[in-house]
Amino acid sequence: MTRRNSTSMLLLAAAASLVLACGGCKKAEESPPPAPAPPTKPANPVKPPVQAQASSAQSVASVTPSLDFSGRKDPFKPFIQPKAEKPAAASGFIPAAGALPIQGYPVEQFKVSGIIAGFKENKALIVDPAGKGYVVKAGMKMGNNNGVITRITPSYLEVAERIRNDVTGKISRRTVKLALPKKN
Repeated sequence: MTRRNSTSMLLLAAAASLVLACGGCKKAEESPPPAPAPPTKPANPVKPPVQAQASSAQSVASVTPSLDFSGRKDPFKPFIQPKAEKPAAASGFIPAAGALPIQGYPVEQFKVSGIIAGFKENKALIVDPAGKGYVVKAGMKMGNNNGVITRITPSYLEVAERIRNDVTGKISRRTVKLALPKKN
């Protein structure tokens, strides 16, 4: 029974506090609301700025979007500009249309720098007269007479060429061996 008494006491206390709180809020007399005073000042007065703008940034309203990129770098241009090519007569390089750089010099002008002996095939490192190196293997074209590398041994490189004879006009075949220099 104590439980029932404590809940009923709580409810009674809550109801009493509500009555006291609501009872004191009523006004005895209703008075009409006061009339609004006539405005004496303008609604939005313009005030002078307190301090001049110290920033060099432009205001948002004065910035106009522009798409002028004339003063900027082209992001797709390479940083390094290619050098002007040397004349063909000065370097001895005679390029043919669609030929590789290794096919621009006569076979005799190449030097063998090293030979790589592999399990399946051998490869050779050759240097052209301009000093540029190439790694070649059997079956690749080399030289300005469309020579083909036929064989690479541990001591030399063999190139087969077809040459047209100027006097008779016949095509003859010749084999050029480029030997690996001996060690001292």
